[in-house]
Amino acid sequence: MAFDGVVLRAVTHELESTILGGRVDKIHQPLQRDLLLQIRNQGKNYRLLLSAHPVYPRVHLVERYHAQNPLEPPMFCMLLRKHLEGGRITRIEQVDNERILIIAVENRDELGDLTERHLVVEIMGRHSNIILLDPSEQRILDGIVHVNFSTSRHREVLPGRPYIAPPEQGKANPLTATREEFLRLRKEHPELAFDQFLVRMYSGISPLLGKEFSYRAASDDPIAEWESFNEVLKKLRVHDYEPTIVWDGDGKALAFSAVTLTHKEGTRERMKSISQCIETFFHEKSWQDALKQKAGDIERLLQTELSKNRAKLRKFEEAIEDSREAETYRLYGELITAHLYQIDKGLTEVSLPNFYDENMKKVSIPMNPGLTPMENAQAYFKKYNKVKKSIPILEEQIRLTREEISYLESVLEQLRFSNWNDLDEIREELEQEGYLKAKRKNKGSKKQPPVRPEYYRSSDGIDIYVGKNNRQNDYLTMKMASSTDTWLHTKDLPGSHVVIRAKEPSETTLFEAANLAAYFSKGRESSQVPVDYTLIKHVWKPNGAKPGFVLYEKQKTIYVTPDAELVKRMKVGN
Repeated sequence: MAFDGVVLRAVTHELESTILGGRVDKIHQPLQRDLLLQIRNQGKNYRLLLSAHPVYPRVHLVERYHAQNPLEPPMFCMLLRKHLEGGRITRIEQVDNERILIIAVENRDELGDLTERHLVVEIMGRHSNIILLDPSEQRILDGIVHVNFSTSRHREVLPGRPYIAPPEQGKANPLTATREEFLRLRKEHPELAFDQFLVRMYSGISPLLGKEFSYRAASDDPIAEWESFNEVLKKLRVHDYEPTIVWDGDGKALAFSAVTLTHKEGTRERMKSISQCIETFFHEKSWQDALKQKAGDIERLLQTELSKNRAKLRKFEEAIEDSREAETYRLYGELITAHLYQIDKGLTEVSLPNFYDENMKKVSIPMNPGLTPMENAQAYFKKYNKVKKSIPILEEQIRLTREEISYLESVLEQLRFSNWNDLDEIREELEQEGYLKAKRKNKGSKKQPPVRPEYYRSSDGIDIYVGKNNRQNDYLTMKMASSTDTWLHTKDLPGSHVVIRAKEPSETTLFEAANLAAYFSKGRESSQVPVDYTLIKHVWKPNGAKPGFVLYEKQKTIYVTPDAELVKRMKVGN
């Protein structure tokens, strides 16, 4: 799965044949460490992704890219636009066989003079970076990741600093390797297994590729190892690549390379280009990571609000517990009033018979020695009235807080299976509810896309719709659905609203729709999840209710175990 020097060599060759000589039309920075360059060359448009992601760093052409551009571009993006937009790509070069790519762009400056700038892409795992250079002085204009000496003892990546390349590892370039050199090195390091030897001695050879060479050699004889190694090198020298992905039995991408991976178990798929290979392999991984990054802030906010509301609920419930003493205060007041002339002022406690008790059992009553017996009685009556008045207020606060907790839990659950558009709708909803500060929108900014609940179809051919967030839930239930459609929701669990476009669906359709409701709910990992269903005409939204909150009646309940494969089969479209 490694993006090694051999893969970058294949990418470099592809870029030379597609975008070299092209114009940089637009530059975007959708994510913190991702750049997307739109390039026009020979009547065609290309999109080049440069990523310094700490886990998925890469360079390749893309056809699919879901991340949306921020309303205000980051400073690094603005700097690139100033120096590179409108410029022509004059050179694309890989440094030796290392994971360093240089893209040279020629453009005119403010005075109209031609200047050259270098965009250096360093694919170095968590140390990956994208740096804009002035090559005439080898001076850094800026980097997508700033590095100082507290982070790296070797170099700084800061505006104005001289550019220092990543430290050399003292490895040989395999593309210039000779038989004599190989055998000499092999003789000097007999203790190393063949795959370890290749990784240790030659640049651009990842452990994955080392294992492939070792598997092909199938011998400990150095001459056989060289011949196997050299067979592949011959193809690489003339840019004869074999972009390949290996899939497991569940359709999960296991590994990729510019060389056919014969040692990996699984199904091998040959791709048309190295960019298609990389994009296919990283699409799901990087997409999920980007979603997680975007959802992270929302999730932290929701967890914080949940903690606050749960603490608030505990305080209200404790106050309700304390309010149960109200009757005791009333009893104290009545007993003191009935025995006023038997109590002396200045006592801290009196013991009086309780005339509400059959046995006239005595009750110990704390007294304020600074007050008269009548004033003590009045103080207890005052406490009684105050507590009694607070009970309805506390009960209302408890109800509202529980609704708030239920709402926050439902939004938190929706984050689990949200796509990019769903997250935007959730963010907009939280802004409207006051949980998030609304972003300032530029004049002429795009309108919000229409709400589109997800579309499924049952085995009987009946249309089923699922709300993936509260905005979709409200639209689906209160506007889109007809009064005779069937509505489903998990019983007492946060989840999606589901609507069947039928008044009396078959048992199969009902079961499949209930499966969707259970799958898109907090009961996703459970078995025998209860799902209520009723007609839309029996569902209503109370005045002032939170988004997605409804009440319903005349429901029946069905129990299902969520089935991910069934959900995939029912999905219509992408």
